[in-house]
Amino acid sequence: MNRMDPNEVAAESLAANDPTAWFERLYQAAQGGEAVVPWDRGAPHRLLVEWAEQRRPDGAGRRAVVVGAGVGDDAEFVSGLGFDTLAFDVAPTALRAARERYPDSRVDYRVANLLDPPAEWRHAFDLVVENITVQSMPRSVREQATANVTGLVAPGGTLLVISAALGPDDDPEAGPPWPLTRAELEAFAGGRLETVGIELTPHPDVPGAQRWRAEFEGPA
Repeated sequence: MNRMDPNEVAAESLAANDPTAWFERLYQAAQGGEAVVPWDRGAPHRLLVEWAEQRRPDGAGRRAVVVGAGVGDDAEFVSGLGFDTLAFDVAPTALRAARERYPDSRVDYRVANLLDPPAEWRHAFDLVVENITVQSMPRSVREQATANVTGLVAPGGTLLVISAALGPDDDPEAGPPWPLTRAELEAFAGGRLETVGIELTPHPDVPGAQRWRAEFEGPA
């Protein structure tokens, strides 16, 4: 069986001036065994887990949101930290898969587009987890996507960003994904958040590649 190439699907979506439509097509194809979702690890992201082990956040009585939640592994982990967790994705098929994977979940899964999130989510979350969603969108919408992530952070809240890093020899237009430069990562502060720390770590599976993990904090 010939499997769907995510890059080809993304290119078709971009050609139609719809930078997010390809996610639903890819998840539908994966459900039918015609594609593999490359970021479906079957477990929460290692950099998220390590951050939680270091920071030991107390989610009791606090709200969290997971951006581009996919099939729910990160969201379920965050929920397990005690946060009242909302997780959203533009692909309904992804969220159906998340509910099937975690039938007893306490996570509130919602279909929503990062480029146009509900107004009531603005400044509403004590923890915002953005894991490789913005990097999956072309640079033509990156400023908007980044600002909308930042806008989710409540006063005194925390934003955790995980992304591939653009290397010095990488083609910035080749994608998806379109890895973030340091300037694009720092843009998550948005003039409103404070940078707590930025780390650059080797990718465990891709020789020579690196990943960002950055933490930002909202004003009290």
